[in-house]
Amino acid sequence: MHASSSTRKPTAKKNTIRNYHFFLPKFEAQFGNRELNSLTTDEMWGFLTQQTDGTSQGTKKLRYSLLSSFFNFGKNILNPDLPNPCDTPVLRKIFSHPKPKQWVILDKDVVDEMIFRTENPRNRLILELMARSGMRVGEVLNLKCENVEDRKASLINPKSGKEFELVYIPKKVSDRLRQYILQKNIKPDELVFPISYSAARNIVKKAGLLVNVKFTPHDLRRHAATYASRAGTPIEIVSKLILRHSNLSTTQRYLGTISDVEAMRWIDNLHG
Repeated sequence: MHASSSTRKPTAKKNTIRNYHFFLPKFEAQFGNRELNSLTTDEMWGFLTQQTDGTSQGTKKLRYSLLSSFFNFGKNILNPDLPNPCDTPVLRKIFSHPKPKQWVILDKDVVDEMIFRTENPRNRLILELMARSGMRVGEVLNLKCENVEDRKASLINPKSGKEFELVYIPKKVSDRLRQYILQKNIKPDELVFPISYSAARNIVKKAGLLVNVKFTPHDLRRHAATYASRAGTPIEIVSKLILRHSNLSTTQRYLGTISDVEAMRWIDNLHG
């Protein structure tokens, strides 16, 4: 059984196939004349190190996962006795576990002050749609007038791959959004906020300076989730309606850690 004899399942996702098209020829060039069951952990370690040198931990994890899945595929389909030389604690630790991100968790009072002190109506709406409704910055910038209906906004071709998703907007924000659209005479097929990503990031940066806090557009989306969760909103609602995640585990990573002070405050709120 040679390295060149394997193929991926036809139902694999397109991006996975693209990654394999990039990765497997490199593997075949180095080990194509070898039997798979002769390959050692040290050889896979060297190969992965070579292929991930200078890359991010996320890329290291991806390429480790591709190689490990390749051996598991051979084990499941071709030879149940085939060892997986990638399945070792050392390689998993080096290539599979990214460094944990330290999310910026914004306090509600800070976000409220930042929004209230933003005088430009357009800029304030952009901030609120992220901080109140959990929208991604790209979703805000791609929003067209025809996609806004009362307190809902339809996202066409969203990141999830669905045909569309619904975003629910607080009443005060939706009222201001509707008024802004009327004042600017925005036509149905026009973008509500026709600005660039860099301009939007600059809006967030300047808003942060108002409250002496440095954060990114995605920190505002994360705030929408953490505030809702800590205000007692069920995690299923946070996940499916605010963040529109496909699974709860992704949402749980967004919610961050709780400090001792905050934990004690919540306990006091619960039990007087």
